[in-house]
Amino acid sequence: MNKISQRTKGIVCILFAAFGFSMMTVFVRLAGDVPTAEKAFFRNFVALLLVSALLAVKRVPLKPRPGDWPLLAGRAVFGTIGMLLNFYAVDRLVLADANMLNKLSPFFAIIFSVFLLKERPTAVQIAGVFTALLGSALIIKPGFEGAPFVPSMAGFISGATAGLAYTFVRKLGTRGENSLRIVFYFSLFSTLLTLPFFMLSPVRLTDHQLLMLLLCGASACIGQFGITCAYLCAPAKEISVYDYSQILFAAALGYIFFRQVPDGWSVVGYVLICGAGVGMFLYNRHRDRMGH
Repeated sequence: MNKISQRTKGIVCILFAAFGFSMMTVFVRLAGDVPTAEKAFFRNFVALLLVSALLAVKRVPLKPRPGDWPLLAGRAVFGTIGMLLNFYAVDRLVLADANMLNKLSPFFAIIFSVFLLKERPTAVQIAGVFTALLGSALIIKPGFEGAPFVPSMAGFISGATAGLAYTFVRKLGTRGENSLRIVFYFSLFSTLLTLPFFMLSPVRLTDHQLLMLLLCGASACIGQFGITCAYLCAPAKEISVYDYSQILFAAALGYIFFRQVPDGWSVVGYVLICGAGVGMFLYNRHRDRMGH
């Protein structure tokens, strides 16, 4: 029997992660009429418990490397803003639309990397960013009759802030910061920020809502650890394109649970954004093979 390659393991893990994050958005919506901040509290509290246990088992100290506090703070603040806006969008948009807008984060990461990492984007990367922005416009449909503009913009900004958060993560990675510690401080900040909304919430959770919120947190953990395992098995340049499978999962789950069907403009937007992502993936792989 042939041994499974690390790349294949990475692809399986990233598909597993995409499904986990898609299920997270389903449970966010199934929780019903619960404030966005309270939903975010459960998503992060479960993650905080799990990552705290892992830090203890692996004996990773909580004190970060010297000079990393500002970067950890940036990742926590902008990651939390992105998550809150994403949850707001998930509750009000077609599930696939909300997921797709959040997947703009890699393109925004290219933009923010110019300022934070002093990286110069290539012409292909610039074209990819503009193509993705055009695709997002077709999903948001500004000025189109009946389009939920405010939730769509929330989803768009969630992609931007997530891209900024991931840029901080990349910077931390280049400095050798521990990945568990990065997740810990993000989860801790998000939990503490949303805790007052949970404590003072006027909504009394039903057993069904509590179960949905706990499953939301569990699904997010599956996604988080799936994506971590994926990038431990194989480099991003080989497997990152498979992360777009989350849109297929979201579209299927949106139909199964909520009978949602994306409109034609949104589908064209998906094609443009995913096409830009695949194009940059192939371009980066070609550059690596050529030794650039």
